[in-house]
Amino acid sequence: MKISVLRYSASDESTLGLMFINGMFECYTLEDEHRDIKIKNETRIPAGTYEVKFRHVGGHNKRYSAKFPDIHKGMLQVMNVPNFTDILIHIGNTDDNTSGCLLVGDSSISNLNQDGRINNSTIAYKRMYSKVANALEKGEQVDIVYYNEHNLINL
Repeated sequence: MKISVLRYSASDESTLGLMFINGMFECYTLEDEHRDIKIKNETRIPAGTYEVKFRHVGGHNKRYSAKFPDIHKGMLQVMNVPNFTDILIHIGNTDDNTSGCLLVGDSSISNLNQDGRINNSTIAYKRMYSKVANALEKGEQVDIVYYNEHNLINL
């Protein structure tokens, strides 16, 4: 399975994107802003290709196990990101809800003249999570590719 995140708008506070699964639009995304020098909990991960695997430890896993007992099989973790650890795909609406992780939602609000925001995060998460979790359970490799906004013209 291939997940693509096309970052289309970056501001001083947030980055908005579009998520595609195997080439089909899935949802909107929100991350922290780009920084040339990483600031812990305030910087998005570098563009690139990373593997996604289940993570079965930590506070998010415990909370999501209780919140989504019918579908939760472990957190979706973006693996082997240089200079980053514990990068997850999870629920949230603003850059205050992420520390470098990828948030998903069913709609977005522009970050051009205000702080960016995504909405209906739980709905988007449950839909997206089920697809990715099913692929992982079948033993499929799941890769996520992040594209920076200035590279979209070359797609």
